[in-house]
Amino acid sequence: MNESRLPKTLQEAIIYFADPDTCTEFLAAVRWPEGPVCPRCGGKEHGYISTRRIWRCKSCRREFTVKLGTIFEDSPISLQKWLPAVWLIVNSKNGISSYEVARSLGVSQKTAWHMLHRIRLAMQSGSFEKLSGHVEVDETFIGGKARNMHISARRDKITGRGGVDKTMVVGALERDGKVRLSVGADRGTEALQGFVRANVAEGSTVATDALGSYIGLDGDYTHEVVDHAVEYVNGTVHTNGIENFWSLLKRGLKGTYVSVEPYHLFRYLDERAFTFNERERSDFSRFVLVLAQTVGRRVTWAELTGATLQDAAAAI
Repeated sequence: MNESRLPKTLQEAIIYFADPDTCTEFLAAVRWPEGPVCPRCGGKEHGYISTRRIWRCKSCRREFTVKLGTIFEDSPISLQKWLPAVWLIVNSKNGISSYEVARSLGVSQKTAWHMLHRIRLAMQSGSFEKLSGHVEVDETFIGGKARNMHISARRDKITGRGGVDKTMVVGALERDGKVRLSVGADRGTEALQGFVRANVAEGSTVATDALGSYIGLDGDYTHEVVDHAVEYVNGTVHTNGIENFWSLLKRGLKGTYVSVEPYHLFRYLDERAFTFNERERSDFSRFVLVLAQTVGRRVTWAELTGATLQDAAAAI
């Protein structure tokens, strides 16, 4: 791989990955830095059939491609389209819609939607390292605006029952660091404090609002509280960082994706968290990082659309 020719921009990436042999060589180098390894038996001795771009393992005598065991497996879409799609989503500040990807790559909207969800799966961090230092924790609700709803649904908003049809998201932001997000069940003590303890290292300073569910964190953390009914900032005590992130998140959801089903919301959270957490990297570095995480992560159309569950219910 000639490093001087590696792409740095989207235009360069489209040109660079126009050749199928280049795509295979590049993805193989990212997946197997020390040489191809059979995904089935782990064998390192093999032969390469260049006309078909496949390897034949000498141990199990089975053939495999660079796509096998990745998010690209069983996809009829070529790597010449897959790799630019990965570049597009991992480097978009506010996300990119399936309609835009479909127009750009010349595929159907359904195909683009499936591709983007597979890529989002590869964008999951999977890190067990907890946040530390000064961490801000807050929750928000994702859903439609009251003025866009039917009068009966809008009445629920006015009477204070509007949170029922929205999805709660809880987040923790390490100042000048990374963010962790999760779709929450409720704003109860068990749910919110469980999230904090799962994602923030003991001994850290945790800043929250005055919600009663956070009472009791003092035993494991230095708990700082700012009462938004009185003030939004008290010296260094505030949750402005995570609230700014909520603004970025909702701008992408409402401006780019318009409508997101609660069933898929966690995937979009993975996407937005990744782009925020890896904001200091170059476009190429983010692209390679996601490609390195494509192995063992694959979601089928049936899983995405709930067809598996629907078929199982119909069979009962």
